[in-house]
Amino acid sequence: MNETLFSQIQRLFERTYAQVGINLEDCLIDRTRCVQLSVLAGRSVRELSELARTFLRRAGDQLYVGIYYSRWLIEQLEQHDPRAGLGDRNIRSLITFVEELNHALHAALQFKRGVREIASEDFARNLELQAQVDTYLVLLLFVAFFRKTQRVSATDRRWLRFHLFARQCPNAFRDPNLRGRYLETSQLAANYTRYLDTLNAVRRLDEIRRFHSLDYNAKREQILALMDSAAS
Repeated sequence: MNETLFSQIQRLFERTYAQVGINLEDCLIDRTRCVQLSVLAGRSVRELSELARTFLRRAGDQLYVGIYYSRWLIEQLEQHDPRAGLGDRNIRSLITFVEELNHALHAALQFKRGVREIASEDFARNLELQAQVDTYLVLLLFVAFFRKTQRVSATDRRWLRFHLFARQCPNAFRDPNLRGRYLETSQLAANYTRYLDTLNAVRRLDEIRRFHSLDYNAKREQILALMDSAAS
């Protein structure tokens, strides 16, 4: 039986970080349930993309996760499967797909480590920053796979950065909290991934594992220090 794109990416993240302990495909929800959870989540959720969403709820020592992908998004990935080639037709869909899976996985890993403040802004920013970093690395793997040399060119990296970072429009959010969250995390992720680009494969793996273990404030301080060092 062929593996799904979802299971392949989950397995990649688990090999990189840690086993989450569940099959996250079991957390997929339909449109009806997404609407119900969006209502419960509050007003700010209305500004988030309707193509895909991740819902988290804590009940005591249990974490409940719901991952929603719109039918349109799934159809795009089925018609233009990134495992057959990555291009302008499917890169945005793949980014959205990977980020939501990543949110769910890292939320579950943090919860296993004892983090319980899943409603805090730092928790949300941590998930967003980590997702953008991890998605960039996944995109690099997809691009490299289809290069005869298995090497990613500077042109490839600029193209990936355009779609992952430059095309974001955080200032479009009316909610100041969402605007600040996406503006800050996209800038931090863009700068941190530039640093990762300077490392070889072994050092990069060690670095992202160490980075993953940090809380949001520690990640932010590390990236700001890297930016200061690069500017001096």
